[in-house]
Amino acid sequence: MSEPVSVLVVDDEPAFREGLRQALKQEGFVVHLAADGEEALEVFDAHRPDLVLLDVMLPRMSGIDVCRRIRAVDETPVIMVSARNEEIDAVVALEVGADDYVSKPYRVRELVARMRTVLRRADVGSTRAAEAEEVVTVGELELDRSRHEVRLAGELVQLPLKEFQLLALLMENHGIVVTRQTLIDRVWGYDYVGDTKTL
Repeated sequence: MSEPVSVLVVDDEPAFREGLRQALKQEGFVVHLAADGEEALEVFDAHRPDLVLLDVMLPRMSGIDVCRRIRAVDETPVIMVSARNEEIDAVVALEVGADDYVSKPYRVRELVARMRTVLRRADVGSTRAAEAEEVVTVGELELDRSRHEVRLAGELVQLPLKEFQLLALLMENHGIVVTRQTLIDRVWGYDYVGDTKTL
C-alpha cells in the first residue's frame, strides 16, 4: 500500500495501549486508540482503519460484541487479542468473524508479521472481489457481492461472513471440484492452523 496502514488498537490497559502504539509507529503504522468497546466503535466509525487489534475482555462492551458489530457493516480485518489462553475464546472470536487470534503475552514482531499476513489476505480478497462478477447466479441461488446478500428462490438468506465467502467461492467454481484445502486457503488464509474438519 502506498499510504501508511492505519490500525485501531483497543485495550483497556493504558500501559499496554501506549507501548503497542509506540511499537507499531516504529513499524510505520498510523495508530488510533480506544480503551473500551463503545469507544472502539466510535473511533472505528470516525477513522475507518485498515485493521483492528481488539482485546476480548473490555469494559462497556466485550471485544466479541465489538467484532460482531464491525462485521455487520464492514470486512475490515480484525485480530482478537486475549490474556486468557483458552481455546473457547479463540473459537468464539473466529466464529464471529475475527481474522486471527493472538494470546498475550506475545512478541511484537510476531504480532506485526500476523498483521501483515492478514492485511495481504484482505488485499487479495478485495482484488478478487473487484475482478469477480458482482452478482453470481446458480439455479435459484443468487449471490450479490456488492450488497453482501444471498437469495434462494427470491427469499433473502442470512449468512455469517465466512459462510458467505465460502458460498461465493463455491458458486464461482460451479461444476468444479474444490478441495477442502483450497477452501481453507482462500477463505481462512494459508496460515490457518485450526481444525480443518470443521469443513
